[in-house]
Amino acid sequence: MSEMIPDTAGVEKLSLREYAEKAYLDYSMYVILDRALPHIGDGLKPVQRRIVYAMSELGLKASSKYKKSARTVGDVIGKFHPHGDSAAYEAMVLMAQDFSYRYPLIDGQGNWGSPDDPKSFAAMRYTESRLTRYAEVLLGELGQGTTDWQPNFDGTLEEPVVLPAQVPNLLLNGTTGIAVGMATDIPPHNLREVVNAAIHLLDSPKATVDDLCKLVAGPDFPTDAEIITPPAEIKEMYTTGRGALKMRAAWRPEDGAIVIHALPYQVSGSKVLEQIAAQMQARKLPMVSDLRDESDHEHPTRFVIVPRSNRIDLEGLMSHLFATTDLERNYRVNLNVIGIDGKPGVKSLDGILREWLKFRRETVRRRLEHRLEKVLKRIHVLEGYLVAFLNIDEVIKIIREEDEPKAALMKRFKITDVQAEAILELKLRNLAKLEEMKIRGEQDELNEERKALEKTLGSDSRLKTLIKKELKGIAETHGDDRRSPLAERSEARAFSELELTTADPLTIVLSEKGWIRAAKGHDIEPASLSYKSGDGFKLSARGRSNLPTVVFDSTGRSYSLPSHQLPSARGQGEPLTGRINPPSGATFEALLTGADTDRFLLASDAGYGFVARFADLQAKNKAGKAVLSLPKGAQVLQPASIREGNDLLVAAVTNEGRMLVFPLADLPELARGKGNKIIGIPSARAASREEFMVGLAVVSAEDTLRITAGKQHKNFKLTELVNYRGERGRRGNKLPKGYQKVTAISVLPKE
Repeated sequence: MSEMIPDTAGVEKLSLREYAEKAYLDYSMYVILDRALPHIGDGLKPVQRRIVYAMSELGLKASSKYKKSARTVGDVIGKFHPHGDSAAYEAMVLMAQDFSYRYPLIDGQGNWGSPDDPKSFAAMRYTESRLTRYAEVLLGELGQGTTDWQPNFDGTLEEPVVLPAQVPNLLLNGTTGIAVGMATDIPPHNLREVVNAAIHLLDSPKATVDDLCKLVAGPDFPTDAEIITPPAEIKEMYTTGRGALKMRAAWRPEDGAIVIHALPYQVSGSKVLEQIAAQMQARKLPMVSDLRDESDHEHPTRFVIVPRSNRIDLEGLMSHLFATTDLERNYRVNLNVIGIDGKPGVKSLDGILREWLKFRRETVRRRLEHRLEKVLKRIHVLEGYLVAFLNIDEVIKIIREEDEPKAALMKRFKITDVQAEAILELKLRNLAKLEEMKIRGEQDELNEERKALEKTLGSDSRLKTLIKKELKGIAETHGDDRRSPLAERSEARAFSELELTTADPLTIVLSEKGWIRAAKGHDIEPASLSYKSGDGFKLSARGRSNLPTVVFDSTGRSYSLPSHQLPSARGQGEPLTGRINPPSGATFEALLTGADTDRFLLASDAGYGFVARFADLQAKNKAGKAVLSLPKGAQVLQPASIREGNDLLVAAVTNEGRMLVFPLADLPELARGKGNKIIGIPSARAASREEFMVGLAVVSAEDTLRITAGKQHKNFKLTELVNYRGERGRRGNKLPKGYQKVTAISVLPKE
């Protein structure tokens, strides 16, 4: 059999690349122009425009009865929008939700969703709807020659290309949409503010965004939550057409508790409650004891957060919640719209209003021209009626006797085809009404209207005045006060892990080999804890779990550790080198803990030191920071804690039994360095370590100082230290016999 050869005659050949490129470009243009982006004229996407128009065709005005939503959706997808019914119904629902639209276009009856779950609306067979009074602002001038018409998808009907909106609905209700390669995010605004800005632009065509921002303070969402974006950023957003907004829930203190009474735009209250409850369960909100939802019909949003005590900082707590939950939300702004030239573009605030005013001016001009045309036609017909009234008998005779009465009337009375047709269409019962005075009266009224229309059409200033008057009228009818207040607030900050840690008493213990651990409580005897073989107790410090721990190595570097993360003293701890990176060969010589404002006396055993605040000792990285500069051969001493008080004294002793007492005020407060000389030790003896400072303490009038030498010790009251008083840096005086080899100095706790 012969092989079948397909007939390719008349078939256009196209490469796959060219075909795919053209098909995708066609699709993207369709999505951009006929689905996702709004038109600057009426601020509506095609599906929204078709829903509103279909409802007006069904007679569903604000004054009519509600009708099933399924009927509207059927008309929309059957006549104008050949897509899925669920997509059309969801677009319809959005226009009916007063928490989604600033000025809803649809008045719904039934379950149309809730702020908690906007998609919880009932099926379209259950809900009923009609247009709102505000929708008339978009539809009121539709039949007055104000817009172009286009055939529907099958060419059997016509639909408006754009609705003749009497206000900039694009800005009032805003919209969001994702097209191909572009998106739009336009926030809603206040009608009165936008109308005032439009009127200002009519009066001052050269007005800038700065001028308009004095009238349009910012977006206005259908919620009472605060807009906290700085005015400068809002101005920048209106100038470039792109930016971001930040909204924060509104709250107030009430009987020691926090009451949240307004949530940001499109934030679910139930989700916020879940987020807060999850933090409470995870013990990340130890300062909150209770969370209640007291929302009802009278108070749609009322969440109560009860703190554990009246000492809790409510501002700080809310700042944490703003940073970690949807109580604060960011919104992207992208003023991308289809202009009156049919092209998409990102526009500034003044650009949008200027282009809309151009659209509005053309719409009003077309409306006036359409009305003028109707007036002229009516005047023309009335002139014909007047001829008929004055010659009624002859007219009747011609109509009765002539085979072609229209032609005869036109020839006899020199009237036009239109006038002759109007006379012939008169019913007999209307002949009695054709009284000359009535005809002439209507003629006079129409002539006056004609003159007024012609004057307005012939004068830009009159046209501008008319537009302003109509804008003001709509603002009075449909305008309302701003809902979203603008406020300047500080940046939200979440609590750090340390701030969320409870202030439990801890005893931090450091072993000779550099192993660290923390025991709960202050009644621990560190030396009695178990240690690894060959290791033993070296240093301890009493503090709180929410305060950091600082360790000094033998080079004078300090390292910070979060106390609440230290291993438990039930075990033998962990090596410090696993948490920090000290220089090779360095050992750990000092341990302290406290609050940022606490002060410590830092010193080397060469007899130099200074006062430092605890905040200055904390390092931000594992490598630590250089704090104490050591003279040659010197070692780090355990810092002495400085309690608040007046007339504090420093007591310093050397291993040779010399002690010097002098005022603490004689030492400087530094963040780092070598410090000043505390007690005089000859440099040669210090370098060879023949003599060195054993320790030092800070004492007040009520304290008792204990000097330890081996197994014996001696206590000194402040009055007994007179013999050892001297100027800072002196050699000091010898201690009594038996204390020539001092091993330690300490301050006894008060009884």
